[in-house]
Amino acid sequence: MPRTTILDPAKRAFPPFSLTGLLGSVFEPTQGCKVCILIDFDDPQTWITDYAFVGKEGFEVQNKAYDEFFQPLENGPASRQLGFAPVSAFSPQENVALFAYRCTHGSNLDLKDEAWNTDGQQLSLERDIYPNFDLILCISTFSATAPLTEKCKIHGFRGATMHGLNDVILESGLAVNYDDVSSDAEKVRQAMTEADAIEIDFGLEDGRVLTAWLGLEQQAAQKSHGLCKGKDKPDIANLPAGEVYFVPTDARGQFPMKYEDGTLGVLDVEDRNIIRSSLIEGKQSTIDEHNQRLTDDPMTGTIGELGFGTQVLPVSGQDIQDEKVLGTCHLATGRDDHLGGDIIPSMFKKHENSTHDDILFAPHKTPNFNIQQVRMKRGDQEEIIIEDFRPSEYILNAMGVV
Repeated sequence: MPRTTILDPAKRAFPPFSLTGLLGSVFEPTQGCKVCILIDFDDPQTWITDYAFVGKEGFEVQNKAYDEFFQPLENGPASRQLGFAPVSAFSPQENVALFAYRCTHGSNLDLKDEAWNTDGQQLSLERDIYPNFDLILCISTFSATAPLTEKCKIHGFRGATMHGLNDVILESGLAVNYDDVSSDAEKVRQAMTEADAIEIDFGLEDGRVLTAWLGLEQQAAQKSHGLCKGKDKPDIANLPAGEVYFVPTDARGQFPMKYEDGTLGVLDVEDRNIIRSSLIEGKQSTIDEHNQRLTDDPMTGTIGELGFGTQVLPVSGQDIQDEKVLGTCHLATGRDDHLGGDIIPSMFKKHENSTHDDILFAPHKTPNFNIQQVRMKRGDQEEIIIEDFRPSEYILNAMGVV
């Protein structure tokens, strides 16, 4: 495959989104499988009752869940094609359901147990939903990957989280064949696994270069590859997928941060923890608020993930897809127990602080600074992984592109 094709999403042809194609490749559902869809609201009972949210402004994600997932399944044909229910005597009320829970307002925060069905009846996630469905699809405002990963191991279900769902994601990141995504992710994983450390050089507009060092202690690299096959293997797929990641055991140095209001800061890291932020440009009050949070609850600054995208996808405006783009990388702070790490919610001073927050470095997201180079050190081997937001020859060769 020509290099220009693999590296340029504008030249990649995506097939039309197919619900049966997506769920079939991700899960290989079995005959009689029961599936439910979870969506979130600030006032769940009001908006889920009699589908009051349908067609209303302000509920883009929830309406995508209804139009593109629940309706095709609830009406029958997609369910029969996927094997969610017997072909004869199909009963959507028994095998396909839609529930709402209370919005968490934070990435990967634990979910409150209350849920509501479309009749407005209050239920319990723990009692009425988790034990009674084989597949749970959470299409929400904020990611629920961490809490559902924990619950699937207890109750034995499989599922997928697809927060921030929009048209771009449907037409690209969810339209791909996940067997191919898994294959590409595995090639990159093999190229990086058992690394000793990763170094990242960030070039700022003022000419400064910041370097962050992340210790990995030769751990096996992991992959978010989208496949969740095998009814006896409880797991949660985070979609769109296509990522290789590590849980750093140590970190030091500096890296830049672009805050939601556009403020730019430099973060100082020692012993795997962000200890302070300093202003580059923007609002000093934003920097002060971050520093106060670090002082009040230091766990909020612990580095919990280092990830690298492995797919060629268009920018969606949602980090869940944009962090999967080849040539980007991201760090995350906070809980990492769902990734096999040691940071759990009980370690935070406040429940609302126990989030897992990605910090994405990508041209569209952080145009004020560049990833000049990412280097992997593995024994005597040193390889460039990314240079100027482009995958290196080492990575492209590993993927079989050049």
